[in-house]
Amino acid sequence: MKCPFCGCQSFYLKDQDDEYETYEFDVEKGEVNFHSEVNESDVPELREKTHCYCNQCAWNGKFGELKNSGG
Repeated sequence: MKCPFCGCQSFYLKDQDDEYETYEFDVEKGEVNFHSEVNESDVPELREKTHCYCNQCAWNGKFGELKNSGG
């Protein structure tokens, strides 16, 4: 999966209760891998409708909108 605009595979989520708290993750071969500094027990569940942001460009949208890279 990758960003529909720039093809980046790095994204982040914002905490719904604290807009300044973010959770960065990469998507490789369809598998989500949160960065090592992220405590996965604190991360909200990542669903098709979860709002996420590209780390490289201005794209943001629902997790389910990410393009399948076929890999």
